[in-house]
Amino acid sequence: MLEEVLEKFTIVVAERSEEEKAAEAANRERLEKLSHYREMMIADGINPSELMDAAVNIKVRKKREPRPAKYAYVDDAGEQKTWTGQGRTPAPIKAQLDAGKTLEDFLI
Repeated sequence: MLEEVLEKFTIVVAERSEEEKAAEAANRERLEKLSHYREMMIADGINPSELMDAAVNIKVRKKREPRPAKYAYVDDAGEQKTWTGQGRTPAPIKAQLDAGKTLEDFLI
């Protein structure tokens, strides 16, 4: 029984050792690539810190505030609703526009 445990433990240790060696090799390869790219940038006259500064200074697009409601109408269920005037015209407004009303009739 102890021999089986020792054998399994040896297998686990060997697998773990192989995984660590593979991770070290991958990390070494990654560092070599980074060094190579850094040398290429320097050869082209680009300072790596300039690249980081450029990445930091990229403007992030701000989300605009929602527009205030411009029109009020009553839907088919009898509820009071509002519409900003953006996007598709709500069906109740469209039906009343087709019946002869104007958008000014719905202004808040």
